Amino acid sequence: MSDGMSDNPDANAWAFLSKPLDPLRYASSIINTDPREAAGLIAGFVPMEGRVLEVGCGTGDVALVVQELRRARVVGVEPDAERANLAKRRGIEVIHAYLTSELAGTLGSFDAVIFADVLEHVADPLPLLHLGCSFLAPRGVAVISVPNVAHWSVRWALLRGHFDYDEFGIMDATHLRWFTADSILLWLRNSGLDVHAIRQTAGTNLPVYDRSWPWRWLNEYRRVWMIRLLAKRWPLLFGAQHVICAAPRPR
Repeated sequence: MSDGMSDNPDANAWAFLSKPLDPLRYASSIINTDPREAAGLIAGFVPMEGRVLEVGCGTGDVALVVQELRRARVVGVEPDAERANLAKRRGIEVIHAYLTSELAGTLGSFDAVIFADVLEHVADPLPLLHLGCSFLAPRGVAVISVPNVAHWSVRWALLRGHFDYDEFGIMDATHLRWFTADSILLWLRNSGLDVHAIRQTAGTNLPVYDRSWPWRWLNEYRRVWMIRLLAKRWPLLFGAQHVICAAPRPR
């Protein structure tokens, strides 16, 4: 999504799963404002009634929650045509394009820039991070979410000698970068950002909970309750994503 990048990650990852990836696989018909999940956590870091840029807004799931909870005006940038069109139909202001420095002259500045599960899809995410932060107004914040590769499900798979890609979730076949809490914090600080806060999501919709024991044998209410409890007690082990609020360090 930075200058000069035009590859489609979905098209490049099909061989890991032996079938094409659905570009709309992350679209949800339910607006999830739960503060323990990604969209709700991200919204909590966005200034009230601010102007927000979402880089790689997808189908607009996060933007809808931010608009509802924070009364913010969200402008999304999305390079995939199907995802951009769906987000537009849902009432999100979307620019169907890659994020480029040329857009800065047309879009102006923002109180927050959101990278919601975007940076892990980019081989070199640093230029994209710096480009997105260049759109920030003074005292603006960057809100970033990345999957937690130290999640119990990944650790358990590695103990059994497996590192298998999936259609979505932590092991999404389009992921190129992998983060723990320590590595994302170190990377952001080395990239010139001051971290204000980090939180972890519960991730009750991860595919591992639909197919592994004992989770698939539990009714939905008990399963969700247990996942949220464990994620709260041991966030670095059971948290599905790291959600970070940061700001460019003053020069």
